[in-house]
Amino acid sequence: MSKFPILSGKELIKILEKKNFKVVGKKGSHVRLKKITKDRIYITVVPLHQRISPGTLLAILKQTNLSKDELFD
Repeated sequence: MSKFPILSGKELIKILEKKNFKVVGKKGSHVRLKKITKDRIYITVVPLHQRISPGTLLAILKQTNLSKDELFD
């Protein structure tokens, strides 16, 4: 598996918004995003850090049901 790119929280939020996620809340330095499909509701929390660690990015990908390739299309 190749390495994950270095993203900030704001960059990741912009990418997820292009994938039809909507910002539904913010508390401190964390933003909640939500996407509703006819099969499921996806909810994730993105930290507004300068650099999101690979483990956090992997967890967000699992929560959003996106692959690394889908995230950067």
